[in-house]
Amino acid sequence: MAAASRWLLITLLALVVSTAIARGVQKVANVTYEGRSLLLNGKRELFFSGSIHYPRSTPDMWPDLLAKARHGGLNVIQTYVFWNIHEPVQGQYNFTGNYDLVKFIRLVQQYGMYVNLRIGPFIQAEWNHGGLPYWLREVPGIIFRSDNEPFKTHMKKYVQMIIDMVKKENLFAPQGGPIILAQIENEYNHVQRAYRHKGDSYVQWAANMAVSMNTGVPWVMCKQKDAPDPVINTCNGRHCGDTFSGPNKPNKPALWTENWTAQYRVFGDPASQRSAEDISFSVARFFSKNGSLANYYMYHGGTNFGRTSSAFSTTRYYDEAPLDEFGLQREPKWSHLRDLHKALNQCKKALLWGESSFEKLTKHTEVRVYKKAGTNICAAFLTNNDTKKATTIKFRGDEFYLPPRSISILPDCKTVVYNTLTIVSQHNSRNFQKSIAAGSLKWKMFSEALPTTHEVPVNSQAPLELYGLLKDTTDYAWYTTRINLGVRDLPMREDILPVLRVMSLGHAMLAFVNGEYIGSAHGSHEEKGFVFEKAVNFKPGANQIAILASTVGLPDSGAYMEHRYAGPKAITILGLNTGTIDLSVNGWGHQVGLSGEKLGIFSEEGSTKVQWKDVSETGPAATWYQSKFNAPEGRQPVAIRMTGMGKGMVWVNGRSIGRHWMSYLSPLGQPTQSEYHIPRGFLKPTDNHLVVFEEEKASPEKIEIVTVDRDTICSFITEYRQPGKENSHIRTVVDVLKPGASLNCPNHKKIVAVEFASFGDPFGPCGNYRLGTCNAPSAKQIVEQNCLGKTSCSVPIDRELFNKKGDACPDIMKTLAVQVKCSH
Repeated sequence: MAAASRWLLITLLALVVSTAIARGVQKVANVTYEGRSLLLNGKRELFFSGSIHYPRSTPDMWPDLLAKARHGGLNVIQTYVFWNIHEPVQGQYNFTGNYDLVKFIRLVQQYGMYVNLRIGPFIQAEWNHGGLPYWLREVPGIIFRSDNEPFKTHMKKYVQMIIDMVKKENLFAPQGGPIILAQIENEYNHVQRAYRHKGDSYVQWAANMAVSMNTGVPWVMCKQKDAPDPVINTCNGRHCGDTFSGPNKPNKPALWTENWTAQYRVFGDPASQRSAEDISFSVARFFSKNGSLANYYMYHGGTNFGRTSSAFSTTRYYDEAPLDEFGLQREPKWSHLRDLHKALNQCKKALLWGESSFEKLTKHTEVRVYKKAGTNICAAFLTNNDTKKATTIKFRGDEFYLPPRSISILPDCKTVVYNTLTIVSQHNSRNFQKSIAAGSLKWKMFSEALPTTHEVPVNSQAPLELYGLLKDTTDYAWYTTRINLGVRDLPMREDILPVLRVMSLGHAMLAFVNGEYIGSAHGSHEEKGFVFEKAVNFKPGANQIAILASTVGLPDSGAYMEHRYAGPKAITILGLNTGTIDLSVNGWGHQVGLSGEKLGIFSEEGSTKVQWKDVSETGPAATWYQSKFNAPEGRQPVAIRMTGMGKGMVWVNGRSIGRHWMSYLSPLGQPTQSEYHIPRGFLKPTDNHLVVFEEEKASPEKIEIVTVDRDTICSFITEYRQPGKENSHIRTVVDVLKPGASLNCPNHKKIVAVEFASFGDPFGPCGNYRLGTCNAPSAKQIVEQNCLGKTSCSVPIDRELFNKKGDACPDIMKTLAVQVKCSH
């Protein structure tokens, strides 16, 4: 079957399935709550939720993301509402494209899931300005997130607008829609004390205002211990099963609105991960301690397109989530959590209607049981909190093996169907392959004109504050000044040069003197301010100084955000014969934005307004580059690898895919992010217009258009796996009870190579396995015999199979690690 036909068939099948799911979803007329859970039409329920933010992906990606979320066992999708993209200019609204909130909510319902709508309007979320529009800063007398009349007026107006729009579309559950929860404010306890009594009264006002909207669904406040009734206080964090103090009233359920599936990254960070085992342990523990809703933040992080990321946050967002930036399933995280949801659903009756009991067996082991009196409904959670040692415990007359720091789930109090540390699903590793169809990139360049005080005349004694100058319309502003120096002002020794020093409140800058690039400097997420110092060969007479100052997103957290500032503050020249000269009040000119931005040369039409020339060598600082490429082959996601570049922004067919920053290296000596997502929905079949603005000296010759896959799949299985036994009532989560390596290629591909196989004590992650001190020499040959040329295969853990010629290490627990490559 041709690829296009196969894709059409898959799409049609997905539509049929989603329609069937939607028809099977019960319409909710009434949403209330009690101490055990939310109540839908009076019925208790367990909720497995995941955060997917509509502006961080594209509408053509939404169906696939939601289908994978549904198949992963989720029944709730959580999203923020982003004020600053919907009302970028006061009174002017935008709900189109990937900002189409209503379309996204309707699609969630079509895929058979509910919605938790986090209206905020402050959301943090590593989003520019925490979701608050810039124009709000300029409202006279305003103080954000306080009992402040100007802020409350605009906040209420916005919340009312969102509520009215959603009501008009009949999207709240009592109207037949999918929204069963709404959130007002966000993690306010972090800043509440900074506002003193104005913070306390603001919490009361925000809660009362939200409830007065009559949405017909409960409201929540996350990380808000004093959430006023009837608003539910919820937990955010990694281990809410242990850190959450609980609902502030006994009639409120235990809800977990953010279980962080990794750590968001900022430029300059090394890689950060959170294991599937740790996440599943935390979720199992929360539900075992009376939790009824847990939300993965994020389930799919996506992309901070354009200028939407907060200060120093990377363009890629929460890539370590179960669905990575490109929407591909990150294994084993996605499957291990899916299996957890299956196991917990088998415990549903006991968890929601049983009485709980707790027994501490040893220092590190405990048992939690839910049993409904007079019935055989019973579920147990056996926990080993020791982080290093496995143990065996006795429970109801049987022995149960518990790996280190793990929870075993027994939906019938007899059968282990799942253990949080025991991963039986396959692993995968992501690959970036250079696209053949995209062709070789041929570049043209256009350099920004470097302004002087003639083009940008003095209009202020001192440099203006950067946020207020830009008003969040661009990242860039030019600052110009002129200084006259006499011959006797300059050092007479050849080994001494004056130094230009710029003390900046952030975030980054380039410096030019007399039309020559001097250097750059930047701050960091933790310390936005920095000091730029470079030796400069000033000349006698008039010297032109130009500074290109830039922001990397607005702040998204903390108290008094409206009083944060950026940009150059104190500028001096040191090392002159006549002493230090303070240029801070020398008289400065200002120009907002780049000339290329104003001409729109990132679009195909705008690019004709300037004269481009061939790239023959490293381009100067502040230069634009353009090229053309064809859409890559296949249906796999697409990215651009920015090797050789420094810092700036990328556009494809006039649409910004975000900021790139390759020159800011992590402590590991690598860029925090090298590949940048180009959604397929941004592309045409041929002649896609690619434009890069590069701040630093760089050459685009190493830039590549790549496709993305997870066709490297692995299995890592240890002998101690004991998933449990079958009986007539309880299903084990895994299909095969005998331990073994199971591999299944995605998209009907076949196993074309066995890249690694070891039976012994191998270690490392998928894509980077390593041999340990013990290995069966026949391992690779056995795996090849079982797997090559097949779409799926299974290799049992069997000592007799692997050690026919003797076992060099009979006393250790064996692990089978296999890595294969899938392809058409």
